Amino acid sequence: MRFSVILTVLNEGEAVRPLLDSLIQQTRFPDEVVICDGGSRDNTLEILEEYKQWLPLKMLVAPGANISRGRNLAIAAATGQIIAATDAGVVLSPTWLEELAAPIERGETAVVSGWFEPDPYTDFEVVMGATALPARSDIDPQKFLPSSRSVAFLKEAWTAVGGYPEWLDYSEDLLFDLALREEYGIFVWADTAIAYFRPRPNLRSFFRQYYLYARGDGKANLWPKRHAIRYFTYLVGLPTVFWLIWREKLVGWLLFFSGIVVYCRRPAQRLWVSTWGWRPPSRLRAFALIPIIRIVGDMAKMLGYPVGLLWRWRHHR
Repeated sequence: MRFSVILTVLNEGEAVRPLLDSLIQQTRFPDEVVICDGGSRDNTLEILEEYKQWLPLKMLVAPGANISRGRNLAIAAATGQIIAATDAGVVLSPTWLEELAAPIERGETAVVSGWFEPDPYTDFEVVMGATALPARSDIDPQKFLPSSRSVAFLKEAWTAVGGYPEWLDYSEDLLFDLALREEYGIFVWADTAIAYFRPRPNLRSFFRQYYLYARGDGKANLWPKRHAIRYFTYLVGLPTVFWLIWREKLVGWLLFFSGIVVYCRRPAQRLWVSTWGWRPPSRLRAFALIPIIRIVGDMAKMLGYPVGLLWRWRHHR
């Protein structure tokens, strides 16, 4: 079976090289790599042309195409029966393609979920990765919905569900996953097919990322209960705790600190492993960042979600 890797790019420049280098180093070499450029104005296309001497590259240019449109165009142009999707900005483990291809080639499944790991460059990014991203031990393979930075599926499965939703700019891969899950059932999870990517380097870019994710959730009507719980926690639960602190002191403070422990427990456990060997002052500062990052992420989601819902209402989705 032919195996096609697809991805979209936009103004990646030199940052696309690590991904292409990791594709060259695959133990299972791709039959083709189809890349859709959304209208880059830098040297991205020149760099891609350079890699044609090492990779079977097929390039498409679709100015203004969003990620969903770009992926659909790339998949439509692909000649492989198996499609592996990834993103610019990642580095793939050497066995990534091999691990994704094997279950489909054996006829076990139509979809294989790959995995992703943070690849931090700074101390802040170590904390960001531990706070915002799950560990493998957090995942239930029966429920896991893969990111399209690391997933493989039969091209006929993509056709059967109508492709990626082009009306959606963020959270589009989750909607695609849900359509595949409904059509084909539980996916095989290849947790050793790893895409490494860099976490957000600062709070500003993290806020924007989570705002856009939540806006996408609102547009697609994803996870309404999760968002409702978050609003209830901040708008009802937290003011109640502050009222108890003012009135009852001890009970209020106990509830407040108990809430912080629950709120930060799992990220702290992940960070404990990630920062083993750090000097105590640096480690203490790292743990102090956890609630800050979580609150910033929650605020971004609470602002983005209603914007998405409003868009959904206006467009009658």
